[in-house]
Amino acid sequence: MIRSWQRWNNASRKWLWLLVVVGIVASLPVIYQRVQTESSAKKVEFVFNYRGLLEISALKENPAAFIDEQLDKLKEARISTMAVFESTLDELTKARRIMVFNASDVAKMNQSVVSDNGNQTYIAFTSSDNEQQLRPIIEKAFEDMDVSVKPWTYGEHAGLVLGMAPEEAVLKSMQPDPIAIAKLQDKGFNILPRMSDTIRYNQDDVDELLAYYEQIGVKRILFDGDAVKGYSDNEAMNSLEGFAELLKKHNIGLITIENLKAPQKGLNKLAFLTDYNMVRLFSLSDVDANLDSLKLADKFVLATKDRNIRIIYLNASPSKDVVKSIISNPIDNLIGSLQEPGNAIQSIEDNGFELGQAEAFKVVDASWQKYLKAIVVLGGVAFCALLVSVFIPSLTLASLAVGLVGSAGLFVLKPVLLEQALALLVATSAPTIAMILAIRKIREVNETIPDMSAGRRLTHTIVLYLKTAILSLAAVPFVIALLNNITYSLVLNQFRGVSLLHFVPIFLTAVYVFLYLGKSIWQELLKWIKTPVTLLWVGAFAVLAVAGYFYLSRTGNGGTLLPGEATLRSFLENTFGVRPRNKEFLLAHPLFIVGIFAAFRYRPAIYVMIVAVIGQLSMVDTFAHIHTPAVLSLIRGVLGLGLGLIFGLVLTLVWYVIERCWDKWSPLLLKP
Repeated sequence: MIRSWQRWNNASRKWLWLLVVVGIVASLPVIYQRVQTESSAKKVEFVFNYRGLLEISALKENPAAFIDEQLDKLKEARISTMAVFESTLDELTKARRIMVFNASDVAKMNQSVVSDNGNQTYIAFTSSDNEQQLRPIIEKAFEDMDVSVKPWTYGEHAGLVLGMAPEEAVLKSMQPDPIAIAKLQDKGFNILPRMSDTIRYNQDDVDELLAYYEQIGVKRILFDGDAVKGYSDNEAMNSLEGFAELLKKHNIGLITIENLKAPQKGLNKLAFLTDYNMVRLFSLSDVDANLDSLKLADKFVLATKDRNIRIIYLNASPSKDVVKSIISNPIDNLIGSLQEPGNAIQSIEDNGFELGQAEAFKVVDASWQKYLKAIVVLGGVAFCALLVSVFIPSLTLASLAVGLVGSAGLFVLKPVLLEQALALLVATSAPTIAMILAIRKIREVNETIPDMSAGRRLTHTIVLYLKTAILSLAAVPFVIALLNNITYSLVLNQFRGVSLLHFVPIFLTAVYVFLYLGKSIWQELLKWIKTPVTLLWVGAFAVLAVAGYFYLSRTGNGGTLLPGEATLRSFLENTFGVRPRNKEFLLAHPLFIVGIFAAFRYRPAIYVMIVAVIGQLSMVDTFAHIHTPAVLSLIRGVLGLGLGLIFGLVLTLVWYVIERCWDKWSPLLLKP
């Protein structure tokens, strides 16, 4: 019975490989439609924060003239859009449209003393035109907050008295400044409204506001704060569905901001309700706006090309230089990054993009995809079962059965968890299997051809290098097909557990090398347990721990660059147009090649494979970044393989020279 079970498990492997191949074939149409989706939106939009410009102008001798001058410069630099926030009394004061006084100010004007129970806010309009356009907005905003609003005069100027302390009143949000919007439109700018959830939601008011936005050509809105418009009132008013209906009615889309500490509340639901009429935005901070213009240009180019960013949002604020006794701003530096010397816009256009109002991806998602994905799931489960068969052959069929039952259950209960979990398992399985098969091949060659010539060793090495890479990349079609959803491209939904992909193949390869290359697993395990722990072992473990920590710290976006690495990245980007991963072509791939070449003669060199597997998993991990175009990821992986081969051959030549020198001189060293 046991032998029969073992025979069935062994025989099942070829059928599992067949299922893997069928899964790859089924994924190809899905991959093609993803590439179509990623190619459907090629317009890039540069947006400048108008509030920042207003804050800078408030520190100038002639604010109005400064704003006019800077707007002309920004327009000439091909910045097409201005972001306009909901207005506040503070912002209207900086724009010189109103003046704000407190009770103490008014008492001094009237040559009286301040009242014990009076702490209102007094507003004076600086012109009749300002009063005509802003008074209705201010009155409605504060009356909606149940704040009393009364008329007031300041000399010959009309004004208002608000029943709220000035410190609080200046923080309240109102509709955007219509005077500023009209001026920006006269200058030829598009308008990107910023909307917050601080104003109580009212369906009729929002409808009127969005109708106004549609009239002036607004295509998208960007939310300000940690929640979308209507989120706080959704439980009581179902406001998100109402807001979504209005957005679709007025043909206005949404924007998601890259790398926020926490997603804006309600954005995912609103995106779903608006059929994902959404684009991704890269926001340049006030601090980063002062970086070197060439570095800024690189940021903009990489954002659009590598991360499906379609809106570049530029912030700017004044800064004090105590040493030079001046107040500076980064506007000229930002313009320099876009034009000369950064030439970001030219580079973006050279990459196949055009400037214009950003458009959402036109999702290509045929109804037959769900049937192909079912086949992909079957192939993915088979791939995972093959990994189990490498370590515990007797559980091959059992793991397949468990995988199929579990997949069926997750499809019913949590389909998103199914696609993410299976994608992660396949992404982990492929490079692990590829590396273990490479190790087995090395042992097989060593046993059949113990004394190979250097030429044959090199030939076997290159062939094994290519075969291992192809097998590792076999996981890619599964990852792409399983995660082919616009929510991943927009990073509304993220591929979880990627850190495991950076660790598990290394761990499993180490287990195989240490325990599976002897006569039995238990003998090898006992041998390692009985090995005396020396100071050398402790030192080696400490070095490995530090190296492992550094490696894992580099897996995310916040890793610290090594000295000279930024220059190398820039060189690679400018030379090849796509930057391969340093850990692939500088470390793992060359180490793989020289390790195999050496292992064909020196068996202990097989331990190098534990580190070399990093290159295999890294290639798969590149495709786990779903917001990066699939074609670009493919180019990056192939380029890394090519450069890794070149560096590996150079390293192999160095090793061979060392071998020859050792063969020649070691006998002399051993003489008494």
